[in-house]
Amino acid sequence: MDDRLTFMDATAQASLVVSGEASPAELVDEAISRVEAVNGQLNAVIHERFEAARREAPATPPGPFRGVPILLKDLGAPMAGEPLNAGLRVAKEAGYRAPRNSFIVDKLQGAGFVILGRTNCPELGTTITTEPLAYGPSLNPYAPEHTTGGSSGGSAAAVASGMVPVAHGNDGGGSIRIPASCCGLVGLKPSRGRVSPGPEPGEASWAGATIDHVLTRSVRDSAAVLDVLAGEMPGDLFVAPRARRPFAEEVGAPPGTLRIGWLDEPARESAVGHPDTARAARQAASLLESLGHEVEEAHPAAMAEPDFQRNFMVLVSTAVVSDLDHWSSLLGRRLSPDELEPDNTVFHALGSSIPASTYLESVLFFEAWRRAMAAFWADDGYDLLCTPVLAFPPARIGELSEPGVGQQRVIETLQFTAEFNVTGQPAISLPLSWSDEGLPIGVQLVAAYGREDVLIQVASQLEQAAPWSMRVPAVHP
Repeated sequence: MDDRLTFMDATAQASLVVSGEASPAELVDEAISRVEAVNGQLNAVIHERFEAARREAPATPPGPFRGVPILLKDLGAPMAGEPLNAGLRVAKEAGYRAPRNSFIVDKLQGAGFVILGRTNCPELGTTITTEPLAYGPSLNPYAPEHTTGGSSGGSAAAVASGMVPVAHGNDGGGSIRIPASCCGLVGLKPSRGRVSPGPEPGEASWAGATIDHVLTRSVRDSAAVLDVLAGEMPGDLFVAPRARRPFAEEVGAPPGTLRIGWLDEPARESAVGHPDTARAARQAASLLESLGHEVEEAHPAAMAEPDFQRNFMVLVSTAVVSDLDHWSSLLGRRLSPDELEPDNTVFHALGSSIPASTYLESVLFFEAWRRAMAAFWADDGYDLLCTPVLAFPPARIGELSEPGVGQQRVIETLQFTAEFNVTGQPAISLPLSWSDEGLPIGVQLVAAYGREDVLIQVASQLEQAAPWSMRVPAVHP
């Protein structure tokens, strides 16, 4: 096995192909060897397509990532003829396979990526830990007794451990940023409408709160893959403002002096945080100030809105009802809520009891709330907000999934991310801090809608000032 490749980012691996130092087939073979070496310890990859990847590698197109191996999350981004289970036991048992490619798969393959398989995720992506009953928990490469986060937890474990340099994820309440935080990675959630999820239905899932991108080791990879995935497709419901230039060109570009607010504790009354996550946000604020930015303790007042979580729960629980109906149609039989995991059975019962008028009231609540949030950037003149990603460090396996109490722990932990799914703003998790136990703690930066360029510029600046590439997890090839 070529140890040089283990923690080499996707951009560097692609450059080896361009220079002739490696072939696409060699990159794919080496990645498969790394998956085989450590996946048994982490349970990150649940569907393998190794032989298909080996056949495809020599014929990959001459795109920016020719020959670079990638994994897809087992939720969204369907690939024709390949398994897609969304963490559901019933889909696993039925052996369901997607009938056609998503735009995301077409774009990744067009850029030269070679897809090795799919990664583990919680059932229907409704929680922030990856412990589905269908496949068992994914384990954190830095401390296998701790969660990878969710819902893109399998992808995070695969990238953090060195199996692949980049993996697909999606984010409806923090599901890219949270596993990035838990596993010491870069996790960018793009602006609403930046990445088209079609042509399969689901763009309005969670009232437009969800979007796809990737988990990476470097800021430059996140930016360059966004250039691959970004762009509207015919019929898209949401379309983000077009970027002024390729996102990859924002890496290393000077951001100028920005006005940045920071928040180290949950804004909602009675919610509490952990000293380690609060310290991470304060340290990031100090680092930003040392880089010449104007930094002050400030945040959108609307983040303290007590009704936010109740209304967000309306979106999630009604989505579970819709998801069960959708999977009933795909599998050709009426699925029972009892076939879901216990927490999703509860979500289904709650969602089934919500009248259409109540759902619409929540949508209207968020319309007014979004405008109040936007004032922090549009009226108050802030360029960025800096917060922890989670209110607590990565939990132990079982703590967030324990029947009867796990869901309340999820709510207590989820204090900083879902807000920006609802607003549609771009937000990024950066691995800038570590607990005394050696657990990664991500710091979140949030920009105004459509301003991924600012996020990438500042994230690149922070990566240079406080590099994380030398961090190696306990579990790796």
